[in-house]
Amino acid sequence: MRILITNDDGIFAPGLWAPQRAFAQAHEVTVVAPDRERSAIGHGITLHQPLRAEKAVVGNGSRGIAVSGTPADCIKIAILEILKDKPDMVIAGINPGANLGININYSGTVAAAKEASLYGITALAVSVQGPGSDHLDEMARFVESFSRKVAATGLPFGTFLNMNFPNMPVAQTAGIRICRQGIEMFPENIDKRVDPRNRPYYWQGCDAQTFHDNPDSDGSAVAANYISVTPLKCDATDYNLMESLEKLTE
Repeated sequence: MRILITNDDGIFAPGLWAPQRAFAQAHEVTVVAPDRERSAIGHGITLHQPLRAEKAVVGNGSRGIAVSGTPADCIKIAILEILKDKPDMVIAGINPGANLGININYSGTVAAAKEASLYGITALAVSVQGPGSDHLDEMARFVESFSRKVAATGLPFGTFLNMNFPNMPVAQTAGIRICRQGIEMFPENIDKRVDPRNRPYYWQGCDAQTFHDNPDSDGSAVAANYISVTPLKCDATDYNLMESLEKLTE
């Protein structure tokens, strides 16, 4: 397969190159990623300044393209300009820090996979619990194996997969669980501070996500040491509400 790999942590992030190593064993791989960290940027795209795409070489000699934009920009410029042929699959990640529950809405990693699905490309967003992991290579091999099964069956247009690993060796996980997206909110806070010129400024923060005991939700699955896989759709229409809203027009 032709594989496009990207992320939201930047071209030099270790989690980007683990899947590159795993997929390069048997696939044609291209890496196109932001030139710096773009975490929590969501599905933003660059409209009011030019994008630059430059060759980049990481420490082990691997090569990729660094783009001065967002993860969604990377997908667009890769498909529309850099690649000769549309990729068969996009892998976004591996992201340090799980993308679960409502955090899916903010994630640049998830947005890259979502953008690819809008081009009709099979896409997986991949993340791992915690700020980093010593198990990236084995997780990447698992993703490569799983992606073959996904490619064989395909995904509907505008649907992509969000996969999250607990931070442990893959062999020690409880297995894989197909989940829904959790929607539980988590405690947030705004820390108001004062700078040396006596002007207030604000630092946004939050507590760690906690998930209720809902075995079908993504966060609960990872908390129970499962690898979670959630199918997500670009179509955000609330079809159940449409009939009720129609009555308001009568």
